[in-house]
Amino acid sequence: MRSRATLPRLSILLCLLFLAPVSSSRPQWILQRVPVVLPQQTDARPAPNFLSPARLDVISPCDPECHKKAPRPSYWDLRHLLAFETLHSDGQLTETSIGIYGYKPTSNTSSEYSTGTAGKAERSHVRRKRQIFGHDGRFSIAGQNFLLKYPFSVAVKLSTGCSGTLVGDRHVLTAAHCVHDGKNYVKGAQKLRVGFLKPKHRETQYSSIYLPSNFTNHIEGGPAPYTPPINDKMKFQWIRAKRTHVPKGWIKGNANDIGMDYDYALLELKKPHKRRHMKLGVSPPAQRLPGRRVHFSGFDNDRAGKLVYRFCPAGEETTDLLYQHCDAQPGASGSGVYARMWDGRRRRWERKVIGVFSGHQWVERQGASHEFNVAVRITPLKYAQICYWIKGNFVDCREG
Repeated sequence: MRSRATLPRLSILLCLLFLAPVSSSRPQWILQRVPVVLPQQTDARPAPNFLSPARLDVISPCDPECHKKAPRPSYWDLRHLLAFETLHSDGQLTETSIGIYGYKPTSNTSSEYSTGTAGKAERSHVRRKRQIFGHDGRFSIAGQNFLLKYPFSVAVKLSTGCSGTLVGDRHVLTAAHCVHDGKNYVKGAQKLRVGFLKPKHRETQYSSIYLPSNFTNHIEGGPAPYTPPINDKMKFQWIRAKRTHVPKGWIKGNANDIGMDYDYALLELKKPHKRRHMKLGVSPPAQRLPGRRVHFSGFDNDRAGKLVYRFCPAGEETTDLLYQHCDAQPGASGSGVYARMWDGRRRRWERKVIGVFSGHQWVERQGASHEFNVAVRITPLKYAQICYWIKGNFVDCREG
């Protein structure tokens, strides 16, 4: 029997599914020429210690206004920030310097999306006191027909306690702080594993709450036919990581500063995962997103073993960061923040990862603590770097 507490939540969900207005104009992905980021020289580094446990939150003295006032990095600064370390599964560590080609200072701000207010999102009140902002708007996803189908199937769990997103046949995008605390690699990073949900057994039963099988399509503007789901018990199947790439912009003497602009990492698995992955996309300005909303799914710690999906309006933004009010708990860090827009070239709707959910940022100001939900945006330069890590060449990474 359905509890009374469930009914209001179900009513809200049905309203979203069947009464949400559909915009007459299609929000579109705008392909843009991105710079080239190429490795130049790779050197061996001393093996890490792997002593500290992974932290699932982010501490920084820099709030949105602080980030906006930060000086724009020079070309030589960017070469240093986008250089990267690679941790191998045998414990070896290397550092790779990079070269940047075809870079223009304005190309790091997705100017192709400009409408006269480039980079200026509407200001919104982003300070809150809790990780759940008022009513908990998260949805626990259950049943094979959800968990094993796109887009939910791209969400994976890391053995360090974070989440990640499949962005290639062997590649997982996650947050850098899930594997590195800014000074050293965390405990478990050398033997890092990635967990994929799969059924425990074949027997099925119907769920008590019915959602359309393409629930997120309708939230993002598409149709929503009714399909009753099945609610199988699931387990994790684990695959070891072969390599982990972390940008030098995150690896500093102290990560608790503006280095959070580079809180992303890419994992290469030892074998293909054989699931559909989500494409990368350069992050458009918040006002260009459908409904001005972002979406992501991850494994929040307060709902053990369950995949949790959420969507919410985007808030303030800087060149590298996007602030939002999505409800989340530790464990969701590293989730891929995505949007669904029209691909004019392929003539279809396409979801793309446009950022990495970093988590709740704690800021100490005038003796008081303030909290922000923050995601790292995929800029043209970050797109070029991550794409090269995935593809191994720059030819397939020129348009983002």
